[in-house]
Amino acid sequence: MKALLVDLDDTLLDYSRGIDVSWREACGAMCPPCGVDPRGLPEGIAAARRWFWDESGRHREGRRDMVRAWAIIAARALEHHGAPNEALARAIAEDYGARRRAAYRLLPGAVETLAELRRRGMPLALVTNGDSREQRFKIERFDLARYFDVIVVEGEFGAGKPEEAVYRHAMAKLGAVAATTWMVGDHLEWDVGAPQRLGLTGVWVDGPGVGLPAGSAVTPHHIVRAFSGLLSV
Repeated sequence: MKALLVDLDDTLLDYSRGIDVSWREACGAMCPPCGVDPRGLPEGIAAARRWFWDESGRHREGRRDMVRAWAIIAARALEHHGAPNEALARAIAEDYGARRRAAYRLLPGAVETLAELRRRGMPLALVTNGDSREQRFKIERFDLARYFDVIVVEGEFGAGKPEEAVYRHAMAKLGAVAATTWMVGDHLEWDVGAPQRLGLTGVWVDGPGVGLPAGSAVTPHHIVRAFSGLLSV
């Protein structure tokens, strides 16, 4: 390995844990002042989230403006709840976003591993999907920019994983070639499968430790339980 591309969410940063709690708390805080009973609404939001994120087009557009995506989800849930209210949907989305930002934590060993890779002189690129506001908030809050030679944020670059241009751009900025570049992340397709098709070595972070899904079309070169495991590969 002569260069490394690194994912952000659920690789360096604990992103997914607490999502349901944050939605429930946001509904509980925002609905009563508007005369809306929040009971049952979090379940509706869970269904709306599946509807929104399971379609690739909505997923691609939604992650470029997360607050808007959250508002669409909340609006759909409120409509099914019998209480359509666009202003309330926006308020729930913004409250949810604030709760999520307060809950973010770096995963154990992430910074120490980045520091060790820097000590070894490893060229590093952070490659993350999402809008600039949300992703830059995470990067700045945890002072991550100092570890990376290159940062590619979907909302700034104009394309996101698994589009080939993203990986090619990161490698070009590092002066790296695919044959000696690795990519590490938790998403099997975005962080492993797509890079592998370009000739990179793919390392999958299996945080939950559940193993590859049955019939997975992607076979990582390496599997680690945490980003810190990369040092022993």
